[in-house]
Amino acid sequence: MPALKKTVLTVISAALLSVSVVSPAGAADKDKTDDKQPKPTVPMSTLGGERLGKVGTQVQLGPGAPVLPKKLSARSWIVADAENGQVLAAHNAHWRLPPASTLKMLFADTVLPALQPKTLTHMVTEDELAGVGEGSSLVGVKEDHTYTVHDLWLGVFLRSGNDAVHVLSEMYGGVPATVAAMQRHAEELQALDTRVVSPDGYDAPNQVSSAYDLTLFARSGMQKADFREYAATATAEFPGEKKKGKKRETFEIQNTNRLITGDIGVDPYKGIAGVKNGYTTHAGNTFTGIAERDGKVLLVTVMNPSSEESHAVYKEAASLLDWGFSAGGKVTPVGELVPPKSAVTDSAKGSEPAAGADKAEGKGKEVPATTAHAAAAGTNGVWTALSVAGGVLVLLAAGVFLVNRRWPLPDLVRRLPRR
Repeated sequence: MPALKKTVLTVISAALLSVSVVSPAGAADKDKTDDKQPKPTVPMSTLGGERLGKVGTQVQLGPGAPVLPKKLSARSWIVADAENGQVLAAHNAHWRLPPASTLKMLFADTVLPALQPKTLTHMVTEDELAGVGEGSSLVGVKEDHTYTVHDLWLGVFLRSGNDAVHVLSEMYGGVPATVAAMQRHAEELQALDTRVVSPDGYDAPNQVSSAYDLTLFARSGMQKADFREYAATATAEFPGEKKKGKKRETFEIQNTNRLITGDIGVDPYKGIAGVKNGYTTHAGNTFTGIAERDGKVLLVTVMNPSSEESHAVYKEAASLLDWGFSAGGKVTPVGELVPPKSAVTDSAKGSEPAAGADKAEGKGKEVPATTAHAAAAGTNGVWTALSVAGGVLVLLAAGVFLVNRRWPLPDLVRRLPRR
């Protein structure tokens, strides 16, 4: 009898231990202020996994896994493996919220491949700047001045310049055509929470995205060499005004992504390689970042922290990245980042996506599109992801990419802030 009792107790203990290990997020793992946070009022999408459509924090801790960071105040966030697409943890991942300038990731992923080469020049007109919203972030584009496409993209990525976005949109075929192309591309990426109204992310009625969708945009964009370069650039020279009889001068612009450049209270994040931050009154602070440590590449998106702490969006993103790197191999994924529709179709046919098979529209005619529209995933859904070597004290650090066998990508040299 004692032996039997001992056996029963052992089985019960093991069962209880199993429940405690795999429970989504025990009360001890949740921040006590969670009940005070705003919550989605409509059903969320379950794309990528049923748990991603549930309200609140979703995580499945295994033996030895660290608990999630305390005091996370963001309305929505997600941590995912950039290479295999596994979602390690999420909070209201499909909540449709205003994206602010993080929507520029979709803008760049849509438009950048069509405006080539990067040395292409354009004379800016007054009309092209007329639609820039009041209070917009600007890089300093001036009418009747010539800029290269390269200049304008630096303005988009580093200074989040809505003036540069509007000029590039006009070069692409106009703002309405750009918005329509962005919406089509979002649907191709299966970013179905997103509704595009303005190409720059400026507050507009019914313009929404989600932490899940923004992460898809970053993952797709990082397949493109130019996108990776701009996203990782810390500082650059931007053309200034041209004065009569004098050589046109330049001025320095700095990336507003504080995990790249640092700021008071925020240290540059080791291994960071982009991607985009944003802020509007309606959206609050938003941020999507990608970083590498010890051969693992993670994506994180944080939307609208309610914390009054300075730079909360960066601090919460950094803490989630730290957690993700520590939790690697110790958690059961709660969902996945889905591949683009074209990748699913090509996989079902048993064929590889043809490079450059997609088309983008600009100026009313077909233009070459990025290979990443179809090339971002193989038949098993494993995508190429960016890995950056070196710490923040190195001026130029070599980035090494974890490559998919089907879609190898070239190395990237990061540009770190001057010391």
